Amino acid sequence: MRIHSLQHERFEGLGNIEVWAKNKGHSISRTLLFDNEKLPDIQDFDWLVIMGGSMNIYDEDTYPWLREEKNFIAQAIANNKILLGVCLGSQLIADVLGGKVSKNEYKEIGWFPVSLTIEARDSSIFRSLPGTFIAFQWHGDTFKIPPGAKKMAQSEGCTNQAFECGRTIGLQFHLEYSRKSIDLMLHNCSDDIVDGKYIQASEEILSKMGNVNEMNKTLDLILDTMEREFAPLE
Repeated sequence: MRIHSLQHERFEGLGNIEVWAKNKGHSISRTLLFDNEKLPDIQDFDWLVIMGGSMNIYDEDTYPWLREEKNFIAQAIANNKILLGVCLGSQLIADVLGGKVSKNEYKEIGWFPVSLTIEARDSSIFRSLPGTFIAFQWHGDTFKIPPGAKKMAQSEGCTNQAFECGRTIGLQFHLEYSRKSIDLMLHNCSDDIVDGKYIQASEEILSKMGNVNEMNKTLDLILDTMEREFAPLE
């Protein structure tokens, strides 16, 4: 399968999604939007993965490539591609599908439990996951569940944590982070770590790095199931 990623920050790439893809023998390509790289032809990939980033989806004056990216996401959905959006990526997809994106009541930064909804039991993608699992969070915005999509997960600090719409999955949380990914976030985005109900100090985040292995098992469950259920249409 041909997997293409859209990357918004130099320090926030595919993480362990890339490890999974290479182990499966899938090809990987990417567009570095922060370097103003050109987007691919819609026929050049089967699966689009849209990564996180520190910008807001409405920051089009500062990041003009956001407009083109949203149009590209809409085109990918219209062409029945497989889509996976992570954090900012999930918000961009939600916006394209008509789900409003706004500030969440709380910022979430650190390790927090995510719980599946009742609807997730009927999802071929999410029903294989534990009812509650630990995920890594680093976000201040949130999305409304888009029209036609189903809410798949929630957390104490954020009502909408995941949605499914056809062959499109949006995850507000991070399962793809490796230890290196988290180190890079702490190095590049440390100003985000302030006092807050759902904001963990750097020391606490680092002390719980053992969560990475279990978190990546959850990632593999989602990717394995997406690969099986959403195989490219002939």
